[in-house]
Amino acid sequence: MAAWTLDDIPWREFDPTKVNGEVLKVIKAAALVERNGADYGQYLANVFHDDAEFQSVAEKWATEEEQHGRALGRWAELADPMFNLDKAFAHFTELYKIPIDSRESVRGSRAGELCARCVVEAGTSSFYSAIRDLVDEPVLREICKKIAADEFRHYKLFSKHLALYQVRESLSTWQRFKVVVTRFQETSDDELASAYYAGNALDEPYNCRRANDAYAVRAMAFYHHKHVRRAGHMMAETAGLRPNGWLTRALTWILWRIIEAKGREYRGLLAT
Repeated sequence: MAAWTLDDIPWREFDPTKVNGEVLKVIKAAALVERNGADYGQYLANVFHDDAEFQSVAEKWATEEEQHGRALGRWAELADPMFNLDKAFAHFTELYKIPIDSRESVRGSRAGELCARCVVEAGTSSFYSAIRDLVDEPVLREICKKIAADEFRHYKLFSKHLALYQVRESLSTWQRFKVVVTRFQETSDDELASAYYAGNALDEPYNCRRANDAYAVRAMAFYHHKHVRRAGHMMAETAGLRPNGWLTRALTWILWRIIEAKGREYRGLLAT
């Protein structure tokens, strides 16, 4: 698949009348998380310090993630002239630090690390697909279309390397499933909360739980069942579950119930 650049985005088609304020708040947060790709790339390079092939993959992945952040950030700057991506990113990275000096995966193994990366890519692919299907603003829709395709490609890439490390490390289905569940639960950690707080320049003391709740009720309102079903199947595949098995169906149902419940309050506000 050919790479895209910021020059491929139809910026002149930006329509300020179709910007939804609640969507904008989430996009600002997403821009900061994606913009942080360099630190994630460094962390992965350290964890896979003796795997030159994967280090090359991680470097390219990080560059593409940073581009996602720049594209989303530029759109947010068009939608809100008071927003400055570089300034917001500096604030975000003061609040949230990735353990870039670590030489070992926080997941306990390299296969576990790749499981976690697959979960993230499954989630972001469905996330940007959901935004693409929701919004009317043409530039944001095109950006999200391109990012969703990238994230799915990243998922397949990490899945490929997971299969290679599974041969060496042989994580059980239970161990992989545990990583999947743990990584999904970490969506309530400081990263997204810090990004939401910094991106929206909230005039109040930082509170992780409050900022995360504010982010989650908006972001989860984007989803329809088809987006959650797709993410659930990808996560189940990562855990080594059968695509049509009862555990996969149960995982997807649980994901949908959590997301539907959290997003219910804002669903009606995002329809414009």
